[in-house]
Amino acid sequence: MQRLLVLVNASAGSADRTTLETAVATLRSGADVEVRETADIDDLAAAISGRDGRELVIAGGDGSLNAFTTALCRTGGLGSDRPVVGLVPLGTGNDFARGVGLPADPREAARVVLDAPARPVDVLLDDSANLVANAVHIGVGEEAGRLAVPWKERLGRIGLGSLGYLIGGLAAGLGKQGRHLRVVADGETVSEGSRRLLQVAVTIGTSVGGGAEIAPDAEAGDGRADLVLSWAVPMTQRLRYAVGVASRRHTELDDVLTRRVRTVTVTGMNHDFAANSDGEALDPARERTWRVVPDAYRLHSRKETT
Repeated sequence: MQRLLVLVNASAGSADRTTLETAVATLRSGADVEVRETADIDDLAAAISGRDGRELVIAGGDGSLNAFTTALCRTGGLGSDRPVVGLVPLGTGNDFARGVGLPADPREAARVVLDAPARPVDVLLDDSANLVANAVHIGVGEEAGRLAVPWKERLGRIGLGSLGYLIGGLAAGLGKQGRHLRVVADGETVSEGSRRLLQVAVTIGTSVGGGAEIAPDAEAGDGRADLVLSWAVPMTQRLRYAVGVASRRHTELDDVLTRRVRTVTVTGMNHDFAANSDGEALDPARERTWRVVPDAYRLHSRKETT
């Protein structure tokens, strides 16, 4: 019989608690289950270190998965210990879960933990030791995420938190003027910085912002990240890009570049730039480098991650 340790954010709301109880009941139908509340990264690291052979089940969204990978790094298990992990999506956007084909229904997600094989999953690590479980983006995506925060909080009180992503995206899409950024991928300069970039995204998963498939062909366990650059700064091109993302055809546009990469360095040309990592803001920096950590952990999933 499987032995599972379910990790729950101590600040989870009542709606998430109800969903969690449903998932835990399903897990207990086929496994020995222990539930542990964690308040911060230190709590998560202690739970991982003291799991006593139990598989870990993360109850949460992209932010919770990011916290887990950060805690895993602190324990020295990133890419070496490779714990087997289950994920019950409880977040607002659940972009990573969507990208690996996990169901939104808590019972079905719990059944995946019980029945599906564990497949390798990569993460990104930057030069300031920040982990990325799903995606990091700069430019219009970062601004959309920042503008969405208050709307997600307000609308979340009535169960419509995901609409915050739409509002943030619309506001950023109308206002963002692009950034002069140099981008180097696996040692090759793919943006010299002379042209303004609307967006830079480096992803393990397929989508950001509650379902926008920025990297529709991304594979979470292939040892590479997907890099997406867009120079669609003028309004007509920006609208074309937005329509392309909605139809999953933006990668065909002549002002969009995509690459499968192992390392990416982004440098601001005479300015710092902000970035959004798994829904959380990173401090502005003049330069950041991200590298893929392959096979960082194993995730129960019915979809191939390689």
